[in-house]
Amino acid sequence: LLPPPFAVFATQNPIEQEGTYPLPEAQLDRFLLQIDMAYPSEEDEVEIVRRTTSPITEAPKAVLSLDEILALQALVPRVPIADHVVRHAVALVRATRPDAPSAPDAVREYVTFGAGPRASQALVLGAKARAALDGRFAAETTDVRAIAKAVLRHRLVVSFRAESEGVRPDTLIDQLLESIRP
Repeated sequence: LLPPPFAVFATQNPIEQEGTYPLPEAQLDRFLLQIDMAYPSEEDEVEIVRRTTSPITEAPKAVLSLDEILALQALVPRVPIADHVVRHAVALVRATRPDAPSAPDAVREYVTFGAGPRASQALVLGAKARAALDGRFAAETTDVRAIAKAVLRHRLVVSFRAESEGVRPDTLIDQLLESIRP
């Protein structure tokens, strides 16, 4: 076992896949979030190039101590969340499953496999973390909805038809958020 605060970050390039193997759905499900990154601005890219092609002139400075990180990690599960917020998170996840009565037509049409219970857990933990980062004392449905794409996009297995028609998980999640209201 690795000591806390242990975390895994991974990158995935959707363009260059030659020589790489996509992760199976069961492994993707273990990642809490999938954050889509846009290209950096020109100035940011210039700074990236400068920093990565020059000698390191100063050591990075710690922003938080180990104890502060561990305290923040312990704080998130303790952030209160009302039952109706948990139920909303679960309702969103259940509606990603094509055979669910609450699944929107687009999910029934384009999703082969929806998100499992880990997605509900991720929505709740992510909502709690978002509330804490925002300085609020409780997670709300707006937190759940704000992180829905990051939590769900890598957990939806879309059909060949969806891929051939260019239907992306984010589009399906938008429709899901439209149909499943708090």
